[in-house]
Amino acid sequence: MQTKTSLQLFQHAQKIIPGGVNSPVRAFKGVALTEADYPIIFNSAEDAYLFDADNQQYIDYVCSWGAIITGHAHPRVIKAVQAAAEKGLSFGTSTAAEIEFAEKITRLMPSMEMVRQVTSGTEATMTAIRLARGYTGRNKIIKFAGCYHGHSDSLLVQAGSGPLTLGVPSSAGVPAAFTEHTLIATFNDLDSVEKLFDRYGSDIAAVIIEPVAGNMNCILPEDGFLSGLREICTQQQSLLIFDEVMCGFRVGLGGAQALYKVKPDLTTIGKVIGGGLPIGALGGSKKIMECLAPAGPVYQAGTLSGNPIATAAGLATLELISAPDFYTQLGHNTQQLMAGLQECAAAAGIPCTTVSIGGMFGFFFSDQEKISNLEDVQHCDITLFKKFYREMLNQGIYFAPSAFEAGFMSSAHTERDIQQTLNACEAALQTIRKL
Repeated sequence: MQTKTSLQLFQHAQKIIPGGVNSPVRAFKGVALTEADYPIIFNSAEDAYLFDADNQQYIDYVCSWGAIITGHAHPRVIKAVQAAAEKGLSFGTSTAAEIEFAEKITRLMPSMEMVRQVTSGTEATMTAIRLARGYTGRNKIIKFAGCYHGHSDSLLVQAGSGPLTLGVPSSAGVPAAFTEHTLIATFNDLDSVEKLFDRYGSDIAAVIIEPVAGNMNCILPEDGFLSGLREICTQQQSLLIFDEVMCGFRVGLGGAQALYKVKPDLTTIGKVIGGGLPIGALGGSKKIMECLAPAGPVYQAGTLSGNPIATAAGLATLELISAPDFYTQLGHNTQQLMAGLQECAAAAGIPCTTVSIGGMFGFFFSDQEKISNLEDVQHCDITLFKKFYREMLNQGIYFAPSAFEAGFMSSAHTERDIQQTLNACEAALQTIRKL
């Protein structure tokens, strides 16, 4: 369903924006089958749908990369934003709303006794790492191959998502000295973590992880993995940081930490908590958080931190997702979509593995029954994914334009949307089988 208008706009964008996009994955390079393929330019959104520059409709399973959980332009969120905007767009001062926001977060995520609001997930994780180092007096951190924690220098090492989509494991412009304190472990492999602690334990400030990985597609933690990390960090007097920018309030009301009953020392959140507007936050125990300036020596600041418009959208969204059975229905719909996709693949004789949790999902064209880490993902059939992606796009279904990104469901998706998607899946897979 790519259109002439999208092509014209993209060609113009390339003249004035690097690569024609403001975030690399939007360039559709991860799903390009020919050099002539180009991204769709979108104009508007409502409920579960996106509309392109020619007003063609797509069922949206990207949901602004997870941020849109109640559907696009939800009336209550729009009303809250409008009411806040009438009072002013930004003050550069403290407001009552950001205090209410912090109280709401601490009630929903008890591990976050105190909260610092920032403007992006990258800023939240960058600050959490600095805080961990300042609190422990140590230098090194452990991250996991395939987990993406934003594009700050020390974390852009074996990241998932965008760097993998573009075939770039790291980034130019990052001095080796900036990453020499970043250690890489394997997701779902406690032995790889223990080996790093055996060698560097006295200088490891923290372990940072997406408890549900969403940037090497969607990968769940195996039984005992997160609790094992908690035990190791406690023994080694290192901090455990859960990056729940993506999975926080996506997989459940208390995030992955509530589902898996593991309490991190620090948590970063974003996306859903802004209802579609730029936002991020980090939090943890009072003892650790009071190391942040102005209460302590670890510096962090932001002109737009606590922005009243983003805070209003976030509060309205948090109220909506706090409704009884919200996640029960969301999880049911997501599971239904993945079960249907797996059935369609089986009928076409195409190996496929699917996973879902709450409003997140992933599918992998692989004959492995379980996908556990980045290496497993890289062995999946990426070419087949590209073909499937293009067939689905032509039928008005918008999945993430990368085999290394999770998918998302919103509460606005209906049974009819899911059935239409599965009908498209059946047709797409049958077409691919005949190629």
